[in-house]
Amino acid sequence: MKSLKSMAMLIMASFVLTGCVTGTRTLENMEIPDLSMEKNASGEIYIASVTDSRVFEQKPRSPSTPSVDGNLSSTSKDQLATLIGRQRNGFGAAMGDVALPEGVTVQDKMKELVAKGLESRGYVVVDDENAENQISIDTSKFWAWFSPGFASVSFESELQCSIDFEHSGGEEKFDVTGYGINKGQIASNANWELAYKRAFEDFLKNLDEVLDDSGL
Repeated sequence: MKSLKSMAMLIMASFVLTGCVTGTRTLENMEIPDLSMEKNASGEIYIASVTDSRVFEQKPRSPSTPSVDGNLSSTSKDQLATLIGRQRNGFGAAMGDVALPEGVTVQDKMKELVAKGLESRGYVVVDDENAENQISIDTSKFWAWFSPGFASVSFESELQCSIDFEHSGGEEKFDVTGYGINKGQIASNANWELAYKRAFEDFLKNLDEVLDDSGL
């Protein structure tokens, strides 16, 4: 009898902690944190391209590997470009997708993220392919996942991109990463979004350090 009660309590706790895990969860509040602006002007910069080279798997062994709720082979690139995580039930089984708002892609958010980091250093982002500075961005990681537990859920988010920076003095290539973790009591939008907010902040800090090291 005690074992049945314990099992029932575990199932109830798992439901409360993980919340709704079916269907697609859309994260509406994915704002990039504001940064203080540098006073010195750094010139104009053009973002020539932003690509999404994330690798999805049908049934990955790790929740940190991108996957889809359904058949991967029949999921279009346009659909994949909006997916940024997978929901899981209280036992860790993959369930519904986590997505950006309609009309927003991973390329859009990465471009916005890098642009805000550049602007904080005094660059003016322009839509002019003849600008004195140009960059290309290739996104390899933009994903969030959580690990269920009895008393809390750990939400994690990981970002990574490579940047090809062309300027009057030559060309620089470097990688930038970001990581965020948040421990919450339920798989709400707010808890997913907080993990991403912390990853955005970490990414912007790392981007600033990389640009400093490169003299840019």
